[in-house]
Amino acid sequence: MVEEKDSLLAKLDQIEARYSEIDEQIAKPEVATNPTKLVALSKEQGKLKAMVTRYRKYKQALAGIEEAEQILADGDADEDFKALATEEIKELQGRKDTLLEEITNSFVMADDMDVDSVIVEIRAGTGGEEAALFARDLYSMYVRYAESHKWKVEQLDFSVTEKNGFREVIFGVKGPGVWSELGYEGGGHRVQRVPQTESQGRIHTSAATVAVLPEPEELDIQIAPGEVEEHVSRSSGPGGQSVNKLSSAVKLEHLPTGITVSMQDEKSQHKNRAKAWRVLRSRIYEHHMSKKRAERDSQRKSMIGSGDRSQKIRTYNFPQNRVTDHRINLSLYSLDKIMAGDMDELIAAMKDYDRQQRLKNL
Repeated sequence: MVEEKDSLLAKLDQIEARYSEIDEQIAKPEVATNPTKLVALSKEQGKLKAMVTRYRKYKQALAGIEEAEQILADGDADEDFKALATEEIKELQGRKDTLLEEITNSFVMADDMDVDSVIVEIRAGTGGEEAALFARDLYSMYVRYAESHKWKVEQLDFSVTEKNGFREVIFGVKGPGVWSELGYEGGGHRVQRVPQTESQGRIHTSAATVAVLPEPEELDIQIAPGEVEEHVSRSSGPGGQSVNKLSSAVKLEHLPTGITVSMQDEKSQHKNRAKAWRVLRSRIYEHHMSKKRAERDSQRKSMIGSGDRSQKIRTYNFPQNRVTDHRINLSLYSLDKIMAGDMDELIAAMKDYDRQQRLKNL
C-alpha cells in the first residue's frame, strides 16, 4: 500500500510539473499567436487542472500537519498552543485523507472522464426478428438513460425490419463523463423472453451486440486525406424518388486499417459525408486505443470487455425480471426499471469494480 501511495505521489509530482510547464509555454508570444498550439495546450491544462488543484490542497494539508507536529515537539510551547495543534492535526489529517482518496479515484478514472462524446452501434445478432426487436429495446434503454443525465442524443444511421425492429442503429451521445458511464456497454447482450412472434408462450433466447466508441475531437486524431478512399452511390430503400436519383450515399474506406463506413441516412451527400467521417474517426481512434489498452492493461480489458461483439457481457431475463452482468457476477431483479432507462445501479457497480481493479494495477 505504501509503494502504491509513493508511486501515485511521484506521478502527481510529474503532472503538477507539466501543468506549470504549460503555464510557461502559454505565456510565450509565439504560442499566444498560434491558435492551434494555444488551443491544444489550453485543452491539456484544462484536463489537469482539477487534479493539480486537489494535489496542491493535499500538500498544503501535509505542510500544516508538519507545522503542528513541530509545535507538539517543542518542549517550551504553551499548553494551549499544543491543544490547538492537536485539534489542527486531527482536522488536517481528515482533510488530507479525503483529498488523497479523491485524487486516487480521479487519477485512475481520469482518461474516461475526459471523453464527453461517444458513438454507440447496436446490431441484431442471432434470433431473427426477435433479435431486431431486442436491439430496438436496447436503443430505447440507452436513449432514456441519456435523457435522465441530460446528455444529447443524435441518431446517425439505422436499418429497420418489417416489425420495426433494428437490424442496426448507430447514434451519438454527448455530455459530461459519458464515456465513463457507457464505456462498459460494449459486447454481447442476450435476452430471454417470450417473443411477440411466439404464439405458444415459449421462451426464446436472442442476442444483440453493442459497440461503444469514444468520439475523438479532430485535434485528437489526424487522418491524412490520402489514407481515405471515398465512394459515392445512389441511396437504396425508402425515401422517395429524390433518394434514388441523387448520388447521396457515401462510403469511406481507411486504407491502412481496412475500416469502412457507409452512410445513406440523409438525402444530402454533404450530410452523409460529415456523418461518415465522424463514425470513421471514432472507429480508427478505437482501433488504435484498443491496441494501447491491450499493451498497457490486459486485466482491465478482460474485465470490462474490449467491445468485441462476440463476447457475452449481460443477460436480460424477462420472466424473472432479472439482469445479470457476467463480468462481475451481479444480478439485479429490476429489469423493468433498467429497460426504462434506470441503469444507475448497474453501471455504478461496474464502475466501482473497475475502479478497484485499476487501483490494484496502479
